[in-house]
Amino acid sequence: MQFARARSLATLTTLSIALTGCVGTGTTAPAPERAPEGTVTDPASARGASGDVTICGHRDTGVFKTLTDSFNARATGVTARYVELGQDTDITRAQAIQRLEGGSAECDLYLMDVTWTGEWAAQSWVQDQSRLVEQRGDDLIPSTLDTARYDGRHWGTPFYTNAGLMFYRSDRVPPPTTWKQVYEQARLHPQNQVEMQAKQYEGLTVNFLEMLYSAGGSVLDERGGITVDSPQTRAVLTTMAEGIRSGAVDRASLTYEEDGSRRAYESGAAGQLRQWPSAYKLIQQTGAGPATAVAPLPAFDEHTRPAAVLGGWNLAIAASSDNTGGAVALIDYATSAEFQKTMAVKHAQAPVVASVYDNPEVRAKIPFIDQLRQSVLSAKPRPKSSVYAQISKAIHSNVYPVLAGEVDVETAVRKMAADIKTAQETF
Repeated sequence: MQFARARSLATLTTLSIALTGCVGTGTTAPAPERAPEGTVTDPASARGASGDVTICGHRDTGVFKTLTDSFNARATGVTARYVELGQDTDITRAQAIQRLEGGSAECDLYLMDVTWTGEWAAQSWVQDQSRLVEQRGDDLIPSTLDTARYDGRHWGTPFYTNAGLMFYRSDRVPPPTTWKQVYEQARLHPQNQVEMQAKQYEGLTVNFLEMLYSAGGSVLDERGGITVDSPQTRAVLTTMAEGIRSGAVDRASLTYEEDGSRRAYESGAAGQLRQWPSAYKLIQQTGAGPATAVAPLPAFDEHTRPAAVLGGWNLAIAASSDNTGGAVALIDYATSAEFQKTMAVKHAQAPVVASVYDNPEVRAKIPFIDQLRQSVLSAKPRPKSSVYAQISKAIHSNVYPVLAGEVDVETAVRKMAADIKTAQETF
């Protein structure tokens, strides 16, 4: 057993060294995806706007009541209301697409998940907000702007963002600096184990991408070329699989989504947890809370840089909206420093306006705001494509069997690349 463990560590060290300065191989470059020319939002249309404006999205946890109430209290002549389309992201997307495809004018604004940008732009469902973003761009965090960008144009304005963090027991392990160190610490004692989201779903795609990006890898290049068949992908899959095999990562993670992994950490059985910022308040209400510290996600190894994957939601104006001016007025308010501060303090949502992270009230409300800012600044968007859902499936359906010990790394990497190519061909 000692020999096997030493051999595993040696293998990971060799992979780390091999990553230094290496680039992806086997890039497959299809014709670049394009978004048709469409309505370009005029920032000036907000001046003198009036009438009703409707924003549609997922179940409201209070953010949108706060938004519409405070906006309407300003009595600008525009009255905003929020319509819930679904209780979860999948239902919300299906209901939104039904309206967008039918050209419905019911919703002027849509809450658009960062993964939907390519699809909605390619289908001409939303307006081109490039001029609006250009006017506000200096105030907004660059990485968040990138989530709304497709084919060189911006199809939404960031509203609130999200990026993964490492929660860890400061009484058991040191602050994480590299994934290699995280796994090494986890091997020292069962109570140092890592909890993650490794069930076969979107969360596994994100967990994989976080480590892949930190290793300098990618899935697609700027032109949509497939770059996932690379040394970085092989190194990351090897590291993740070895983590499960060695016990550094809780094998039960293969069944966990966000809530399951958080509860396992809260039980005290693990010392490290990859999670979204919203877990902090819940963890603090448990026995694990007092000793829990928060850090940005680590680098892959000592030769690479940390990276996270952006989540969050953007505000998209429907191509069929009959009150674009009212929609722009609401976007201007929703992305103002004033409301972004309110949203952070009252609802603990991560702001997209850079200056808000230094606001004293926000810093008092969110103790890990500096770590969150660092994570957001280092974060990258998920692969940009009009067929992102199929690409994500191609990723997690090939990563999972490797972690479960059912498929070898080489087979999984080649199949992942082939499945992504098949997905692109459906566009």
